[in-house]
Amino acid sequence: MDTHVIAAGLPSLGWALHGGLLLRRLATARRDPLTGLHTRSGWTARAEHLMAKHPSALVILVDLDDFKAINDTHGHAAGDTVLTTTARRLTTWCGRHGIAARLGGDEFAAIVTDPGLTQGLHALRTTLDQPVTHDGCALPVSASVGHCHREHLPVPALTDALSAADSSMYTVKGHGRRNTR
Repeated sequence: MDTHVIAAGLPSLGWALHGGLLLRRLATARRDPLTGLHTRSGWTARAEHLMAKHPSALVILVDLDDFKAINDTHGHAAGDTVLTTTARRLTTWCGRHGIAARLGGDEFAAIVTDPGLTQGLHALRTTLDQPVTHDGCALPVSASVGHCHREHLPVPALTDALSAADSSMYTVKGHGRRNTR
């Protein structure tokens, strides 16, 4: 084989490898390294697509109540266990009908397309409020959950749904959940 042909092909191979690495980095940037959930940027495009496609879509916001106290009392490893458990519980609840995200800190979001899951909001709250075991210790956990149905919005935009779910969540917090801020 001619060395000129090989030399001419090397830049293409280099660019192909570089492109593959960039795609891999982009994919990992859209996932939270602790929980494996989508980050806000990775979740938003998918959520907007689901909102446009499903008139009965339900947007959920979750905030862990008094999460700072868990970190301060039991350490950051315990807090990480609570976060990963919450992520797993939320993902399980969404099932095949939605996607979950960790927006940052102790805040999570999800969008589900199965209207039957609306009745399952109580089950989600109950599940999220279950203690989490860390190093043999049961940590009390509670979460405030806000929600918004796409069909209840004058304009079915994700930003409006998130804003309405946020208002709903803070109404829940204001009505004396187990742990409120």
